Amino acid sequence: MRTKRKTNPQINRLIKDLKRIARENSAPIWRDIAKRLEKPRRNYAAVNLSKINRYSRANDTILVPGKVLSAGTLENPITVAALGFSKKAFEKITEPAEGKVKSKGKCKCISIEELAKDNPKGTGVKIIT
Repeated sequence: MRTKRKTNPQINRLIKDLKRIARENSAPIWRDIAKRLEKPRRNYAAVNLSKINRYSRANDTILVPGKVLSAGTLENPITVAALGFSKKAFEKITEPAEGKVKSKGKCKCISIEELAKDNPKGTGVKIIT
């Protein structure tokens, strides 16, 4: 049986880089994320902000191996790394609305590549699927 490759060259490069970082730094978290991204796109995670808020605390780093969607709000200042963000979710994370939200714009959206370069050991990263 022939192994199928992704047709998106950016995803292929990301998977290759994550495997390399996992080998060089003995960090199994990046190998796990690479394996999740090798699966079909229909199996990627689609996580709402409400779920991220439920499982995060202040100053956490959250990794979503898929897309972040906009249902819900964030109450803590966190860093969210994901393969993609919906337009509304990106706006809510970077510029939270007034009211119950305590973060006051201290949340950040970054890509998985940036997180892997900034934190090659993968310490303190929570994976939410």
